[in-house]
Amino acid sequence: MPALKPVLVLQHLSADGPATLGRWLAARGVAADVRNTEAGIAYPETLAGYGALAILGGEMSANDPLPSLRRAEALFIEALRDGVPTIGHCLGGQLMARALGARIVDSPAPEVGFHEIDLEPGPLAEAWFGAPDAVGARHRVFQWHYEAFELPAGAQPLAGSAACPRQAFVIGPHLAMQFHIELDAEKLARWSADDGPRYLAALARYPDTVHSGARMRADGARCLAAHHALADRLYTRWLAAAR
Repeated sequence: MPALKPVLVLQHLSADGPATLGRWLAARGVAADVRNTEAGIAYPETLAGYGALAILGGEMSANDPLPSLRRAEALFIEALRDGVPTIGHCLGGQLMARALGARIVDSPAPEVGFHEIDLEPGPLAEAWFGAPDAVGARHRVFQWHYEAFELPAGAQPLAGSAACPRQAFVIGPHLAMQFHIELDAEKLARWSADDGPRYLAALARYPDTVHSGARMRADGARCLAAHHALADRLYTRWLAAAR
């Protein structure tokens, strides 16, 4: 079997790196070209030479007029055209939806912390997330978002929740997620110490869906092992299409 081409990883902010995704790729001998635009590393003009695309998250809105966001969308459209499997994490998933013509709007409720998602019935969601009788119909995944994507035309929904009806969708081999499946213990420790005004305001207004740092860390102690197992499943299916 020929070696897999490198994976292009689009990083928007220095504080939101590949984490679990980076280690997962390295453990399988897959080269990753991580482009951190906040560090001044431009995104490439083309996907030529890459076997897969991963788009990470960030604090900005997908609707912000930033050239790097529009370049990420253009690269996804190229991936869609050429069958280069793409996976989007939070902002990355929103950029995929936006590139497909869907709106990015305020989430019905912001979500910060570990939250349960409900899988859509049927074999497609099971193929990505696992059959309910094997791993349970509901997963707890780490969320940090104030906006959310609507479902693009031609996409198939995989999961949702009461606070955010669209949690994941696929279109062909491409997976968009509203959550941060790449989260690891280091990122959790750092993010759960956030004391920024936007987070504090959301914590006060939405106590049911925006969790305190202490709760995030306590939930992480219980949830991270299953979270990593789900990441392994999702990344395996995503990258399989590149082979």
